[in-house]
Formats: sequence, C-alpha cells, structure tokens
Amino acid sequence: QVRLVESGGGLVQAGGSLRLSCVASGSISPRYNLGWYRQAPGKQRELVATITSGGSANYADSVKGRFTISRDNAENSVSLKMNSLNSEDTAVYYCNAKYWVTDYWGQGTQVTVSS
Repeated sequence: QVRLVESGGGLVQAGGSLRLSCVASGSISPRYNLGWYRQAPGKQRELVATITSGGSANYADSVKGRFTISRDNAENSVSLKMNSLNSEDTAVYYCNAKYWVTDYWGQGTQVTVSS
C-alpha cells in the first residue's frame, strides 16, 4: 500500500514563496507520473503541475513562470516550489501519483496567501 504525505503548506503573504514536498511511503516506481493538484473552497480540484517519469513538466497556465515541479526518484518524492504567490493560489494542495489505472492521492496541505 502506497501512502503519499505532503508537507510545507502554511500561511504566506502575497508575493511570498513556499515549497511543498510529498514523500511516498512504500514503493513508487519511477514510471509513475507525479503531480500537484489544488482545490479552493467552492471550486473543483484542478491540476497545478505534473512531471513525467522522464522529467517532462506540465503546468497550469495560471502558475506558469511562478511554480516549479521537481522529483527525486531515489527519495520517492516530488516537490513544488511556488513563487510570487497571490490570493488566488489559496487552496488545499494535493500530491498525486499515477500510472495507468493506479492513482494515489495524499491527504492535502493547506496553502493560504494573505493579501
């Protein structure tokens, strides 16, 4: 059984930065695509960024140029560096690991950006 545990959320002022981390307990094959999603109050969960097994990253338009996703296969981890945060980035951020029909989610970490 794989468990994803996120950390690094918190309260930050607009314009500030945060780094989210997600570590998988249990074995995650490097073939898994890893990603971050977020869900703001009253909204649907949305993709923030994903990174393939080969290291190719994909970003939502709203975070391009501000967020950077990275992975460490040796550590079974994925990180999200978030810069120039604004109030619209306030949400619960979820880590995801996916390979074919196998899909794991973390419990989420709250990010709150104060204006």
